[in-house]
Amino acid sequence: MAMNVGSPDSDDGEEQLNNTINTTPLVDVMLVLLIIFLITVPVVTQTIKLELPKERNLPTQTKPENIVIAVDRDGSVYWGTELIAGTEALVDRLKVEAVKEPQPEVHIRGDNEVRYESVGRVVVACQRAGIFKVGFITEPPAGAGARLN
Repeated sequence: MAMNVGSPDSDDGEEQLNNTINTTPLVDVMLVLLIIFLITVPVVTQTIKLELPKERNLPTQTKPENIVIAVDRDGSVYWGTELIAGTEALVDRLKVEAVKEPQPEVHIRGDNEVRYESVGRVVVACQRAGIFKVGFITEPPAGAGARLN
């Protein structure tokens, strides 16, 4: 498969062959496909309409009856500053608090490096004991103090 290209100085009356590709049809096809995809993708994407919760950062209201449970990076659980021996001991102490009126809130402070499993055990212990209000204490993101003022 050879292509005969004449030399520029030869004048044999033949026309020069154009060996470049015409890209105009290719660009036209690509633009049409782009427009088709832009129109059809939102139609294909199906979502359920939800009202998602808004971000709110309320300062913690420390009440004496609130229970603060901390989980350190090793997974050790503390009731205030007292180390709890195991999950069953935590459930037993929470059951005593669960029968009080009004029922105290449990605030869980988890270390940034702790495995989720350790914090999940505390949440399950609260459920088993019958505690209804469980919250997580976090640090606000940097610059959040300026937004609250």
